[in-house]
Amino acid sequence: MSDQLSNAQPQFLTVGEGEAAREIAMLVRPAQVGNGAPALVWLSGYRSDMSGTKAMELDGLAAELGLACIRLDYSGHGLSGGSFGDGTISRWLEEALAVIRHVAPERVILVGSSMGGWIALRLAQELVRQGGPKLAGPELAGMVLIAPAPDFTSELIEPNLKAKELKSLAERGYFEERSQYSPEPNIYTRALIEDGRENRVLDGIIETGCPVHILQGMKDPDVPHAHAMKLVEHLPADDVVLTFIRDGDHRLSRPGDIALLLSAVKGIIRSSTNRQMPA
Repeated sequence: MSDQLSNAQPQFLTVGEGEAAREIAMLVRPAQVGNGAPALVWLSGYRSDMSGTKAMELDGLAAELGLACIRLDYSGHGLSGGSFGDGTISRWLEEALAVIRHVAPERVILVGSSMGGWIALRLAQELVRQGGPKLAGPELAGMVLIAPAPDFTSELIEPNLKAKELKSLAERGYFEERSQYSPEPNIYTRALIEDGRENRVLDGIIETGCPVHILQGMKDPDVPHAHAMKLVEHLPADDVVLTFIRDGDHRLSRPGDIALLLSAVKGIIRSSTNRQMPA
């Protein structure tokens, strides 16, 4: 399996026009001929990329099962062009949507980690809202959300801003915060926060029209587990499973966490196959 993973070569897709154009890197594993199961789509978290542990494990599962797998780096992340400082939820959502439409699978399972969970939920909304002969996206067969952070700018950042951070936002247009995962600080821009308000999903019913499995650590220092419970309240119409991992952190990258992730994805694949079979 390692050879299959290491041989993948990134492709690049230009998203946006004029000064907004940026080259988005993607890794696309084609499905084995005759495999009609949904394609797996990996959506990374804030400052994460498509070469992380969970993304690689998901691609490994796709290789094992003969499934298509689509991974991408948002602009300002990984191998993609564009400035991280220009990033917003709308911008990264546009890129994910463009890559999915470019690859054009018939059905997809969205697997989103942290901020990627927010983008997955917005993708579900956009695939419905922008439907039509020309823009029709793939059918959404299911979602697996890992420590999802929908609306994190307005729910988790804005209420906790200190005077120093508010001053930095007003004067410099951004503030910095020490990262637990990198020597480089996290940077949150005024544009990201303002755009986040326009992309809220926790202010009404979220209709994905597909099964959703949420994995959430109870010792997550970044996204409290109450946030996952709040998300479930906004998904009343869907088949939703919420799995709490008692000693789980935010990354959920330990072997046991990965096993739970792959099991959740396999469960969604099975349910999507069953739904396609005639009664």
